[in-house]
Amino acid sequence: MKKISLSLLLIVSFFLSFSSCREESVEESFTQYVNPYIGTGGHGHVFLGANVPFGLVQLGPTNIPQSWDWTSGYHISDSTIIGFAHMHLSGTGIGDLCDISFMPVTGEVTLSRGRKEDPGSGMWSFFNRSSEKVKPGYYGVHLDRYGIDVELTATQRVGFHKYTFPQAEDASVIIDLENGTGWDTPREGYLVQENDSVISGYRYSSGWANDQKVFFTAVFSKPLKKFITSEKNERLESNTLKGPRIYGLAYFDTKEQENIYIKVALSPVSIENAKQNMQTELPGWDFKQTIADADKAWNEELKKIRIKTEDTSIKEIFYTALFHTMVAPSVFCDVNGDYRGADGQMYKKGSFVNYTTFSLWDTYRAAHPLMTIIHPEKMSDIINTMLHIYQQQGKLPVWHLMGCETNCMVGNPGIPVVADAVLKGFEGFDKDLAYEAMKTSAMLDERGLKYLKEYGYIPYDKEAEGLSKCMEYAIADWSLAQVAKEMGNEEDYEYFLNRSKSYKYYFDKKTNFIRGLSSEGKFREPFNPFESVHRDNDYTEGTGWQYIWLVPHDIDGLVELFGSKEAFVAKLDSLFSVSGSMGENASPDISGLIGQYAHGNEPSHHVIYMYPYVGQPEKTAEKVREVLTDLYFDDPNGLSGNEDVGQMSSWYILSALGFYQVEPAGGKYIFGSPLIDEAVIEVGDGKQFRIIAKNNSKENMYIRSVTLNGQPYDKYYIDFKDIAQGGTLELEMVSKKDLIVRN
Repeated sequence: MKKISLSLLLIVSFFLSFSSCREESVEESFTQYVNPYIGTGGHGHVFLGANVPFGLVQLGPTNIPQSWDWTSGYHISDSTIIGFAHMHLSGTGIGDLCDISFMPVTGEVTLSRGRKEDPGSGMWSFFNRSSEKVKPGYYGVHLDRYGIDVELTATQRVGFHKYTFPQAEDASVIIDLENGTGWDTPREGYLVQENDSVISGYRYSSGWANDQKVFFTAVFSKPLKKFITSEKNERLESNTLKGPRIYGLAYFDTKEQENIYIKVALSPVSIENAKQNMQTELPGWDFKQTIADADKAWNEELKKIRIKTEDTSIKEIFYTALFHTMVAPSVFCDVNGDYRGADGQMYKKGSFVNYTTFSLWDTYRAAHPLMTIIHPEKMSDIINTMLHIYQQQGKLPVWHLMGCETNCMVGNPGIPVVADAVLKGFEGFDKDLAYEAMKTSAMLDERGLKYLKEYGYIPYDKEAEGLSKCMEYAIADWSLAQVAKEMGNEEDYEYFLNRSKSYKYYFDKKTNFIRGLSSEGKFREPFNPFESVHRDNDYTEGTGWQYIWLVPHDIDGLVELFGSKEAFVAKLDSLFSVSGSMGENASPDISGLIGQYAHGNEPSHHVIYMYPYVGQPEKTAEKVREVLTDLYFDDPNGLSGNEDVGQMSSWYILSALGFYQVEPAGGKYIFGSPLIDEAVIEVGDGKQFRIIAKNNSKENMYIRSVTLNGQPYDKYYIDFKDIAQGGTLELEMVSKKDLIVRN
């Protein structure tokens, strides 16, 4: 009996061991931690739907409302759907896109957006949130009005629809070329039925992107019973139509629970290229496999940072944030390399991957510095895109969308991104052309630059928001100066370095604030540092309290203006505690307030990390932890401001890892307070950078000592080159009572 028991024990032990090995060999799914609803409430404005990393297609539902909190087309507070569009923005403060929308229906409906208070006013349907299913690469919902189940997935350039119909003799799919988010105007749409299962066309529109063009082809899994076109609600017995506000209706007879699949490929160039995109990316009809492929594509990107933490909510917030950083920039070229340039011309077989949706005023601060760490393989394509935009429009992009320059926001935010890539040593683009593009962009006469060259600053009586424009130009000029120095151009270095100090003109020693200055050298009166107004304002989406700190490139120079470190620190401390009214006309972007620190808007994002420059890193640790834990959470309202195309989430990712790039270019990442216990970052070429936060906890938020690759490390920052070459960073975390403050 003992021998038999021992044998059984060995057998059981073997199988348990085998099972354990099998479990360990199964790769962890990181998409399971993503909660796409985070940021769909409040003012987060994030996209919700099916897409793959950096894809042209963002396929998801569009709600009826057309106001500010629906710039992505969707908000958690709403329960209406007017269609499933193939392109959406994520986290912006202005709306556009929602192009090429499909809506499955039964019965005859009014072809319009409709009104929520009148259920028969349009083609829209209510839905119950409990029927929604969403994860990276997949979206599903039930349309209550029609009894239709909708499921969506996508490749980079193809949207894949699955509609489960009830029994009906009048089932149809509406192709809507009129409605977007409501922020744009359709100029010309075109539809043509090519055969019994293929519909193609295009949509031209003017909005934030003032000359947008998108082409498509749609293939149905079931032959159409009939196809008609309509201009508004005037049905036409025609299988082709061109006009500004047109629709197509593809009719079917359906059985109960019958599935109809539709593949819709997009192209910025032509219908023929859309067909090639489909043939290349999605030639078959395996819907489940496409969902699996999308999940795999997301996992491949999400696993570039593998974190350890005992707090499951941190893991959910972290990987959702990482997911949000990869909605855009979006590919803006076809599989054959063709793309539409910033000059409106079509370029054949580009030698690089062309991108679009550059929210640069936001993303130069953290999203692009994060990209240099975890997406080094994309940097040459990103920079080449920007350099070709320069060649095609005469300057680097400011806020580029669908091949169009919106000129949105202030400054020259493309310059820090290009300079950062040069200074970090990235290859694969023409550095001389990069320098030319930066210098040319900095020396134009537009958007206040003429006055900057004339006065040394931008007077408020010459240019609206002149102060903010000038301060952002100063950041770009400093970045350009660093490249000039590296390239041995001493004259340009001195010129742009001097111009980068233009912010000093605005400093008022009587109030210790940055203030609007006239062409006669007089400060604007009256002055209220709390007040924010939309028009005739010195500050872009901000106040005097927020803009005093917009000098990430010259913190030592700003300290000098205050007269001492003590005065500087006292003012900085007060930022987080003072209170006052921003006025009835305050910009809604100024949100996520701690005192007057506004984490919901980008000009504040570096401010918390200024303390280590003046020898008080413990204050950075405290403020970083406060923001990470209080202003980000696993809920639809879990963002304190617009996602801004990945910037809000990138701040979280970098800060949770323990550092943040303050200076706009060059790669000096300032230590803060890591939220995670460990992280392994894939930094390219098979190299890994490991972060270990020893004894990390809610109380142990302070860094007492640092080692890099086993050697003591005494800087308050880590250089990009040390991260990029791989290695191990160990941070000893302690409570405040155990902290030895470093000077």
